[in-house]
Amino acid sequence: MADTTYSTDTLVTPESLDDLRVSPAAHLSEAMVDASAAGGRRVALRELPFSVQLGLRAHPDSASGRALEDAFGLPLPGRVGEVTGDSAGLHILWLSPDEFLAVDVSRQQQPGETLVAEAGLEGLPGQAVDLSANRTILQLSGSKAREVLEKSCRADLHPRAFGVGTAIVTALGPVPVILHHSSVLEYRVYPRASFADFAVRWMLDGMAEFLVGEVDAAGAGAAEGSG
Repeated sequence: MADTTYSTDTLVTPESLDDLRVSPAAHLSEAMVDASAAGGRRVALRELPFSVQLGLRAHPDSASGRALEDAFGLPLPGRVGEVTGDSAGLHILWLSPDEFLAVDVSRQQQPGETLVAEAGLEGLPGQAVDLSANRTILQLSGSKAREVLEKSCRADLHPRAFGVGTAIVTALGPVPVILHHSSVLEYRVYPRASFADFAVRWMLDGMAEFLVGEVDAAGAGAAEGSG
């Protein structure tokens, strides 16, 4: 059998990875930019492409849970809706009693993200899987962001029930999502990659009434009709 050799020229390096990537909502980036410009401080939408997302499985009070906490330098959330860490950097979202999502929005995913966690779990039950390509993150912000979400989200999003630093599994219209209230006027929506197009268009439609251009056009139409 002939030997097979592999040229290092064909390997994907971290530097070349960015040139190969196309985010799930990239084709709608211009529409999001235009809507955000028209929304001013009221509402804006953008994608946070290729952010680190690692799926973790372990019981928090077990040896596996402690190994993951040591690997990430953060405690695992202990209850529904809890998020630990820094929402502007590395943080961990509660998904179920033994399932979590570690997210880092301060940088883009690179190969080998789970190596430290996997080493910590050696010989223990548990799991650390790179899920960065599974979902994208859509960031909705502004004074009207909650109103946009409330049009189609079944969860109670009032700050008394869904305060800053809370994350839940819910739905936006027909699309299952993770929803994270990341700061006072900011929400992060996690649709699966295959639903990104629908989710973006759904939110852009919900934003329409708060956009300056839409308001001006509606006012002009009303003025013409009354003339």
